[in-house]
Amino acid sequence: MITAQLKTYRQSPRKVRLVSDMVKGRSVPEALRLLSFTTKAAARPLRKLLLSAVKNAKNTFDMGEKSLYVKDFRVDAGTALKRSMPRARGSAYQILKRTSHIKLILGERAEVKNVKSKV
Repeated sequence: MITAQLKTYRQSPRKVRLVSDMVKGRSVPEALRLLSFTTKAAARPLRKLLLSAVKNAKNTFDMGEKSLYVKDFRVDAGTALKRSMPRARGSAYQILKRTSHIKLILGERAEVKNVKSKV
């Protein structure tokens, strides 16, 4: 099990989950292709995170990129930065600038052999 983390990424978890759910369960080359052509802002850091996890797999466990797949892409809420916006009659309105903690887990697929049935 190969993991990579990105903590306190300055985008709301709801927006990041849109991109991570699209990639979950796919092979690494297919996931990289999807992330490189996705126009969402979260696609670029998620692609960098995926490339980092692939390099971890190559250096630590000597695994090839083609045998790996995205087992889990977990996006959790991080700390929210609290800001205020001036409102009418001297009051203030609180604005939450949300952050995300992203955890990527790669798994290895067993080689599937083509077995011809005797008909």
